[in-house]
Amino acid sequence: MSSLFDPVQAGDLKLANRVVMAPLTRNRSPNAIPQEIAATYYAQRATAGLLITEATAISHQGQGYADVPGLYGTEQLDAWKRVTDAVHAKGGKIVVQLWHVGRVSHTELQPEGGKPVAPSAITAKTKTVLIKDGVPTFVATSEPRALDAEELPGIVHAYAAAARNAVETAGFDGVELHGANGYLLDQFLKDGSNKRTDDYGGSIENRARLLLEATRAVVDAVGGGKTGIRLSPVTPANDAHDSDPQPLFTYVVKQLAPLGLAYVHVIEGATGGPREIEDRPFDYEALKAAYRQAGGKGAWMVNNGYDKPLADEAVKEGDDLVAFGKPFIANPDLVRRLRENAPLNEVDKATMYGGGTKGYTDYPALD
Repeated sequence: MSSLFDPVQAGDLKLANRVVMAPLTRNRSPNAIPQEIAATYYAQRATAGLLITEATAISHQGQGYADVPGLYGTEQLDAWKRVTDAVHAKGGKIVVQLWHVGRVSHTELQPEGGKPVAPSAITAKTKTVLIKDGVPTFVATSEPRALDAEELPGIVHAYAAAARNAVETAGFDGVELHGANGYLLDQFLKDGSNKRTDDYGGSIENRARLLLEATRAVVDAVGGGKTGIRLSPVTPANDAHDSDPQPLFTYVVKQLAPLGLAYVHVIEGATGGPREIEDRPFDYEALKAAYRQAGGKGAWMVNNGYDKPLADEAVKEGDDLVAFGKPFIANPDLVRRLRENAPLNEVDKATMYGGGTKGYTDYPALD
C-alpha cells in the first residue's frame, strides 16, 4: 500500500514523494519578472515531490493581477531560470502553471489599457489586485469584451510558445495548464460565463474546444509527459459556475485521456473553502474512473483542504498526489513536518500578497 512519502512517476517526472506544493499567487514580481527572492522561496520548499509555481501569464493580455510573473519576455525567462536552477540544486522538481486570466483582469493591467477578454462580454463578479501607493488593493474587475473566433488560434499558440519557453529556456521540468478557478479556459468551459453561439459555445463539445486545443498544442510543444492540467468542476471562485458540471467534466477528462499527460490536478469543492458545496454536488471518484476507463494514465492529483490524515487516506484510496497550498507558505519544510507529525507555523495573512522577504522567505524551519 502506497504512502504519502513514497516515490511516484508522473509522466516524465520522477517524484521523490507524493506531496505537491500547489500554485500560490504571491504578487512579488514587479514588471512580471520574478525577483531574486523567488529563487530562495522555491528552493526552500524543494523537498516537495513537486513544486507548481504561482500562476504565470502566457502573454501580456493574460495578466490579471499586479506584480504576477510572466513567460513572454526574455527578462522573465532569465529570472525563472535562476529559480529552476536553485530548485534543481536542492534536488527538487518544478513545473510552471500557464495562466490566461481572461475576464478576471482590469484595464490598468491590459496592453494599452484595453478591455480584458472573455468568451462573452459578461463582467465577472469578483475582484483583482492593483498596487496603489505601493499597497496591494482589491478592486472590481473591468468589463470584458468577447473574443472573436479569429483570435483564438493566437491564444492557443501563446500557450504552446509559453510552454516551450518554460521547458527549453527557463529550465522547468514541465508545465501545468490552469484550466480552473474561473480563468479563461474555465470561462469557456462553463455555461455561466460562455454564452457564445459559434463553434466555441453552446454544447459541451464546443465549450471544451478551447481548453482541449490549448492542451493538445502544449503537448505537441513539450510532450504529454511534461504536461499537467488543473480543473475545478464546481468552485465558485471568480464567479465560475456551470448548470451541469458532471457530464461537462466527464467529457473533458475522456478527451484528455489519450494525450499521455503527466497528471490531472483536481480541486475538490470550493477553492480555499469547503470541500463539498451543498448546492453543487459532484462525484470526483466517478470523474477519476471516467479518466481511467478512457485510458488515462496520468497521475491523479487532489487538492483543497488536505491535512495529513486526509492526505494519507487519499493515497491509500488510490490518489497519486496530494497538493497542499497555504501550509506551504508558512512551512518551507512541510514534507518533514508531515512526516514527523510536527506542528505547523501559522500563515501571516497580511503578507500573503505583495511585499518582500517578510512572510515570504523568513518562515522558520524546524531546525
